[in-house]
Amino acid sequence: MAANVLNMFRVEDLRNKVLFTLGMIFIYRLGCFVPAPGIDIDAIQLLKETTDENGGALAFLRLFSGGALTQFAIFALGIMPYITASIIMQILGVVIPRVEQWQQMGAVGQRKITQATRYMTIGIALLQSTAFAFLFHNGGGGFGSGPSSGTKLDLLPNFTAPRVALVVLTLTAGTALLMWMGELISQKGIGNGMSLIIFASVVSSLPNQGALVRTDAGMGGLVGVIVLFTALLVGIVFVEQGQRRIPVQFAKRVVGRKQYGGQNTYIPLKVNQSGVIPIIFASSVLYLPQLLVSVLPSDSDPANKTWGESIQSWIDSNLVVSDSPFYLLFFGLLIVGFSYFYTAITFDPVKQADNIRKQGGFIPGIRPGPQTERYLARILNRITLAGAIFIALVALLPTFILAKVLDQGNVGQVSFGGISILIAVGVAIETMKQIDSQLMMRNYEGFLK
Repeated sequence: MAANVLNMFRVEDLRNKVLFTLGMIFIYRLGCFVPAPGIDIDAIQLLKETTDENGGALAFLRLFSGGALTQFAIFALGIMPYITASIIMQILGVVIPRVEQWQQMGAVGQRKITQATRYMTIGIALLQSTAFAFLFHNGGGGFGSGPSSGTKLDLLPNFTAPRVALVVLTLTAGTALLMWMGELISQKGIGNGMSLIIFASVVSSLPNQGALVRTDAGMGGLVGVIVLFTALLVGIVFVEQGQRRIPVQFAKRVVGRKQYGGQNTYIPLKVNQSGVIPIIFASSVLYLPQLLVSVLPSDSDPANKTWGESIQSWIDSNLVVSDSPFYLLFFGLLIVGFSYFYTAITFDPVKQADNIRKQGGFIPGIRPGPQTERYLARILNRITLAGAIFIALVALLPTFILAKVLDQGNVGQVSFGGISILIAVGVAIETMKQIDSQLMMRNYEGFLK
């Protein structure tokens, strides 16, 4: 790998792509510290000083925004609206025939899907930015406050229609700019632009979280977290590269004087077929009630506890604290359930068996048709269970351990958590594969010597 990194900077074309990618990431990180217009900077600083920095109802969104949500910056929404729109378009491909036709039309259909995803991203960004504008006015909606803090500060004091419209327009434009930058990285840079933006968001907070671990648990705790981080890294790489290869043979055909077919190939079924998408789904389900409860009525007098505060107290105790038994069980079941759901969307055994039959292929020992469908479905269910349990353990065990080490129940959503490591490792592996393939194309003459 070290040799590939050195060779990457020796090839001028590839070096320019890498430098362009780094420049786009630098602009993104710069925008994460530019506050939205109308936000009270002093109130933000006071909120950080008086509340738990790692807490908050929407820590998962803060992770994906690279801390921009905590700063209430122009990139506060991050790339999450685009991710949500992309997932929705994939789901719509199963229930809407027109979208399914686009998916089967090749490059032309992909352009239509991309355009529809862009429009949907803008719509989702408008809705989220409007909700955030009201939450900013209502003390930040818990973005900077932990379960034990009752701090309520007005982060958007000039709460008028023009000011709210300006904040909504700014946050939506920030998301549109990020989407454009991600597409530019994919076209002119190296790797997948959207994934690299998420990677930069996750990695950017590692030094800060390392300092937090050292402050709370000392140097021994930091070394223990690094060891946990390394072990998790090795395990994720091992599982992410794991495949179940289903052998497929194609019958020989004679056309004229030529013989076609007779090839042996395989269908690669990844152990973690759905990637990090189930965690995103599950986290969305978890932070949705936390977002809604922030707008429930409350009373400044602790003696007069409203029903909204009672609900918020239950949510803070069960859906925010990552060492809560209810949190661990509910989050784990959501991840396993969404793993099966997303795998069923992305891989259809019926279509796969039909394509094999149409191409004159068959799985050795399995008859084409219904038997092939049942065989593929059985194999897929088995490896999906293993992959789902693995990503559930990656998401839950490190957060539980860190919560005990740091004595903070909400550590599970910060950068040393399993979610962040899974995302960072997956993006890094895919980016290095692209770099290796481009280096191989530019040095193909070495294989001919």
